[in-house]
Amino acid sequence: MVRAEDADLYIRYVERTGMDAYRATPGNLGAWLLTRDLGDGRTEITTLSRWENLAVIAAFAGDDIERAVFYPEDDEFLIERDERVRHYQQA
Repeated sequence: MVRAEDADLYIRYVERTGMDAYRATPGNLGAWLLTRDLGDGRTEITTLSRWENLAVIAAFAGDDIERAVFYPEDDEFLIERDERVRHYQQA
């Protein structure tokens, strides 16, 4: 979650850090940013990524694949964040 006025800047920052890192990891099948303006001065940012399997996620995220990966500058933007991620299998 970021302040709405910071959303565009944060999106550019995430594209050159996390999204580039996702896409450069062998086994990544794609990565997307989703945004939702909550209308109260906050914008929700969600990352969606597809991977070949859980092992390639671990190559990116480390052994605890449910722990979110953050970068140092995230703290300059984020006003709220999920520390955990969820993984799903495509039906």
